[in-house]
Amino acid sequence: MPGPVFLEGDRVTLRPIEEADIGFLQEQVNDPRIWRAIGRSRPVNREQEREFFENDVCGDDTVVLLIVAESTPVGTVGLHSFDWEAGRAELGYWIAPEHHERGYGSEAAERVVAYAFDQLGLHRIEARVFEFNEPSRRLLDSVGFTQEGVHRDVEFIDGEYQDAYWYGLLENEWRQT
Repeated sequence: MPGPVFLEGDRVTLRPIEEADIGFLQEQVNDPRIWRAIGRSRPVNREQEREFFENDVCGDDTVVLLIVAESTPVGTVGLHSFDWEAGRAELGYWIAPEHHERGYGSEAAERVVAYAFDQLGLHRIEARVFEFNEPSRRLLDSVGFTQEGVHRDVEFIDGEYQDAYWYGLLENEWRQT
């Protein structure tokens, strides 16, 4: 799954997602440890993942990158829901379970946040995480995000409604860290 590096970190590189990566993406988003955390409750077949690739990854309204560590794909990170007038977008990410707790997600999020503020000229980045996803909440805290609010009972996961916590990071806050 080779591809050009778009953003480089100390331990991860972020590169464009290619068609050859569809199998990796489909396998991971069907893992319960991933689909629960991202609020996706239905299985994804290859054609649906290809649709995601063609519509979201290849679209002009998102920036979605593959996180690679030591030549191995470990997850995705990206920006979506852009509001160019307000200068904001939403950050999204996931890390394959066998690569959790290694700091790959934090480093990837930090690189994308820097890109968003330095290259895209955004003023604000938002993120949301389900109440049960403590590792993701810690990731956002480590990058400098502030919890701003709660959407109560926003998703039905594992037989019960889950709250989603909303986080925000302003450019001036990020530059002060």
